[in-house]
Amino acid sequence: MIRVLVADDQAIVRAGIAAVLAAEPDIEVVGQSADGAAAVAQVRALRPDVAVLDIRMPGLDGLTATARIIAEVPATRVVVLTTFGLDEYVFAALRAGAAGFVLKDADPERVVDAVRVVAGGDALLDPGVTRRLIDRFAAGPGPGDAERLAALTPRETDVLRQVARGLSNVEVAGALGISPATVKDHVAVILGKLGVRDRVQATIAAYEAGLIRPGVR
Repeated sequence: MIRVLVADDQAIVRAGIAAVLAAEPDIEVVGQSADGAAAVAQVRALRPDVAVLDIRMPGLDGLTATARIIAEVPATRVVVLTTFGLDEYVFAALRAGAAGFVLKDADPERVVDAVRVVAGGDALLDPGVTRRLIDRFAAGPGPGDAERLAALTPRETDVLRQVARGLSNVEVAGALGISPATVKDHVAVILGKLGVRDRVQATIAAYEAGLIRPGVR
């Protein structure tokens, strides 16, 4: 059973998200919060598997709440919800350790999928905003960013390039002519070498280092 906390300052939205999640047989909503400070406190007390946070809340916003949750209860994975596809807080939330990012106007199934994906140890970015997010915040490499990839082998670099384009392990395997198991092993090594926790953070690193450029395949 996946234990989930939902935090949103709008009561109707919060209740709706909680209801959608609670309707799933493998998900239990263990708590609801109206602001970031309450969400952090509840995460400390309840230790949910996943915290679904609105990025804009009064007092302690979702970004700060995400950072505190990751620092204090690293076993809890964070999914960020927002109505703002270009919200500048989104990139910072991902950098802070959020494992997923979903727009509020996405299909309810998308939120359910995000919870399951991040609970399973992977990460998820809503495809509807990934390109705009990268365009806005990773148009080119910053000072020293390229050196982050220096430790990767040519094959690992190829795998990271495909991962950063949003391909699954099976799709990467097909593109590179290797087995999914080999891709999984490469991804694990890449995460370790880059010092990141999941595929989202690895994707950000790839864009920041200039390995992938917006609009260039």
